[in-house]
Amino acid sequence: MKVATETDSGRGPSTVDVAARYRFVVADDHPLFRGAMRESLANLFKSADIFEAGGLDDLQTLLEQEGDVDLVLLDLAMPGVRGFSGLLYLRAQFPGIPVVVVSANEEPSVIRRCMEFGASGFLPKTLAVDTMRDAIRRVLEGGVWTPPDVDLTGGEDAITRDLVNRLSTLTPQQVRVLMMLSEGLLNKQIAFELKVSEATVKAHVSAILQKLGVESRTQAVIAASKIEAGNWPRPVN
Repeated sequence: MKVATETDSGRGPSTVDVAARYRFVVADDHPLFRGAMRESLANLFKSADIFEAGGLDDLQTLLEQEGDVDLVLLDLAMPGVRGFSGLLYLRAQFPGIPVVVVSANEEPSVIRRCMEFGASGFLPKTLAVDTMRDAIRRVLEGGVWTPPDVDLTGGEDAITRDLVNRLSTLTPQQVRVLMMLSEGLLNKQIAFELKVSEATVKAHVSAILQKLGVESRTQAVIAASKIEAGNWPRPVN
């Protein structure tokens, strides 16, 4: 992480240097929003390198190629992602890269779930630029940021909490397999998409069932969908 020892714009001591060469990734399927976010980041961090990804596959390739990324700004709804699966995948595959969710869905339950799945922050897409700057600064300093006016203390039943914990144990490939199961793909279709053997897919499915504490792929899909109920549209067949 880039650090500074000087006072920043009269705001007091800060560990974030706005002139440092930070590396950000904006992952969103809307080019206009990516452009707006790029412009905002460039104004806040003058020397930053800013990359863009329009889907999960593009994001994965970019992170593998670029390596040292300081922060990913992730939309929850884009190609290759369903619900919280993109966040789950990133936290499992790239645990050293902080992820801040940027979403138009500002439901407290959604924000709470993002934080439970390892997000370092949640930025509503309506957030003012000054507030976004402070939020990103806090995350770059190693902290977390959520909207201060949102109550995230709402309790949940023990079954849901247990399911959240179980989903967090999935490996990156298991997350992708579960995503594809949720889309109704067969093992051979999943194997084709992931460029692996059907035997490998079957092994992943077995591991998913064990980790989620269910007995069938249908039950796994139902279990995963419980944490998305009411928040995300079902895929159109």
